[in-house]
Amino acid sequence: MSYTTRIKEEISTITSTKSEMIAELSGFIRNNGTLSDNTIILTTESEPTKNRMEHFLREAYEVESIVEIKDSLNFSKKDLFVINVNDKLDLILKDIGYIDEEGRLLASPPTYIVGANEEIRAYLRGVFLSCGSINDPKTSRYHMELLIVSPEEAVFVQKLLNIFDLNAKILNRDKGFMIYIKEAEKISDFIKILGANKAVLYYEEVRIYRDQKNKTNRLNNCEQANMDRVFATANEQLKQIDIIESTGSVELLDDRTQVALEYRKKYPESSIQELAEIITVETGKSITKSGLNHRLRKIKELAERLKKNKENK
Repeated sequence: MSYTTRIKEEISTITSTKSEMIAELSGFIRNNGTLSDNTIILTTESEPTKNRMEHFLREAYEVESIVEIKDSLNFSKKDLFVINVNDKLDLILKDIGYIDEEGRLLASPPTYIVGANEEIRAYLRGVFLSCGSINDPKTSRYHMELLIVSPEEAVFVQKLLNIFDLNAKILNRDKGFMIYIKEAEKISDFIKILGANKAVLYYEEVRIYRDQKNKTNRLNNCEQANMDRVFATANEQLKQIDIIESTGSVELLDDRTQVALEYRKKYPESSIQELAEIITVETGKSITKSGLNHRLRKIKELAERLKKNKENK
């Protein structure tokens, strides 16, 4: 079962007031309904969604719809439920803000349909049940989308979403408009708005795990980069020491710098800080990272002079 299906099934268990039923029916029918021969036709692959719309029509308008089951044409292997509503059609379509008093299609529903926050949530539930999807957070992308045919409806839904500060955006597609959210926290907030609390808990658990895993990977990458720098620096210093020793020039260094030279050879994989601490413990003479760096610079300067002299000969 997909994550979207799980959300839609959970949404379908939410109890609603009559005004919320009307708002949810409005969101669903305006984005799903087709008028044909004095019948409004609704389609869904979700049986819980089908049952919910039937229940709302019965409760709000005392209307019994006729349901057909057809083979889905989108290769999903799911049956397609077709809900036909032909009783009290004029009343229903006016009441949900699908048409006006003159029977003309409305570009967006009247404000009374979404007059309060709970009704806005209900409308968004209807839209999501009709045309929404959310990626499972275990996948590589965080993504929520609603595919809407009408440009006016798309702008209207976007505004409703952004009442809740969800940063929803719109893209023009060949067959309509895609409203989408890509921020993980905003998608989680949207699922909360829908009322799918179990789906929110799952989403947050996976998101926190992914964030922690990414943080750990970043730390590991940072640590590896630091180690690579340590090895590169130590390797360069060992090359400098080799130049000095191969020319018999170690005695040109002062005693403390010779100690640094020997300890670098002895502990080639240690960082400067680690090497300073080792020298302090093993010799009983305190040396700071800055002090050791100063001695290693003397080794570098001598090696460069020796190399230059050799090249000039």
